[in-house]
Amino acid sequence: MTNNDILRRLRHALDINDTKVAEIISKTGEKTSRSQVSRWLKREDEEGCKTISDATLCRFFDGLIIEKRGARPDGTVPETLHVLSNNEILKKLRIALEMRNEDVTAVFEKVGFVVSKAELGSFFRKEGHRNYRPCPEQVLRKFIQGLGMKQD
Repeated sequence: MTNNDILRRLRHALDINDTKVAEIISKTGEKTSRSQVSRWLKREDEEGCKTISDATLCRFFDGLIIEKRGARPDGTVPETLHVLSNNEILKKLRIALEMRNEDVTAVFEKVGFVVSKAELGSFFRKEGHRNYRPCPEQVLRKFIQGLGMKQD
């Protein structure tokens, strides 16, 4: 999945509009317009489509954390990552949505996708840890799909 595809899927899963996406990114100090967001959300084959960088997508996730959980007590914004892995995306979504491992597992269960406790834990480890495993694209895709499914 491209960064643009991830943003498109999350926008639908979280039920937010282009203006809200721009507001979320702006919470990190990066001014973003609705028209800029609209260009990122266009399909790659559409005219006017712009690629969203890892750094900007990271700002979206950091802004989402601020939106959902509030700013840090000291008012600082996390340092922007310039390379964003699927593991980092999964971690940032878990933080923003205040989810525990059981909540994450429940999201996967909604879409009929089985992830063991050990496997899930390996995705949240620091890179370089002996139990770290890279998060496959399919796992991230299923998680975002599960987020988009409405609660009972």
